[in-house]
Amino acid sequence: PQAIGHRVVHGGSLTKAELLTPEIVERIRAATPLAPLHNPAHLIGIEATMRLFPELPQVAVFDTAFHQTMPAHAYRYAIPKFLYTEHNVRRYGFHGTSHAYVSDRGSELAGKFQKGGWLTAHLGNGSSTCAVWNGQSVDTSMGLTPLEGVVMGTRSGDVDPSLHSFLAKNLGWDLAKIDKVLNNESGLLGLSQLSNDMRTVIEAAENGNEDACLAIEVFSYRLAKSLAALSCGLPSIDGLIFTGGIGENSAYIREKTLAYLPHFG
Repeated sequence: PQAIGHRVVHGGSLTKAELLTPEIVERIRAATPLAPLHNPAHLIGIEATMRLFPELPQVAVFDTAFHQTMPAHAYRYAIPKFLYTEHNVRRYGFHGTSHAYVSDRGSELAGKFQKGGWLTAHLGNGSSTCAVWNGQSVDTSMGLTPLEGVVMGTRSGDVDPSLHSFLAKNLGWDLAKIDKVLNNESGLLGLSQLSNDMRTVIEAAENGNEDACLAIEVFSYRLAKSLAALSCGLPSIDGLIFTGGIGENSAYIREKTLAYLPHFG
């Protein structure tokens, strides 16, 4: 190979693809608490390829980079300012490479490359939605971490922020336990009590499993709700694009979601 590229979920404040240097690797490591399911695995791959191919240039492409065009009113949380200015607590967004590509491709097929307004839904084990205007991200469903937003395979998506304190006080759970439950044991898996795989959940629902039926309804409704909210960031909408394993392959989920959006036309 002539060069090696790495997809990295969280780049923190890094806003573009970067040539991997010891400094950039450490900045990726520093962002690990914000993407605990992903960045550790990325670092293993980066360190392995740097060890095996020390002579090759290596580049990191960040899922967060595409969303750096979001305006402040989309990426700031309504919390004390010092948490943003001193600790970089803000909404970053993820799946940027996917949202960028499918919105570019959709606008190209419509004969208006990187023009107009597009809503994109990347749906897989991890899922997020995005509003794109003239080729730039203006808002997205994920936030500081990939836990925020719509329902996912094992991730809860949005919950009441006071849930952490409720679980700590009433169940005696520590933060590590709560994070594990919300990241690894929730979402489709938590609702259905069966699987994080939408295909398995749909099959169970077709066989009359009530938990599976509810999991599909919650997933589809929360997805539609997110898309409707993101439409506020667009002056007009040219199209809605579904991608990812679920978005591309499940006409059933697309149909269920669109049923909640009759006002989209």
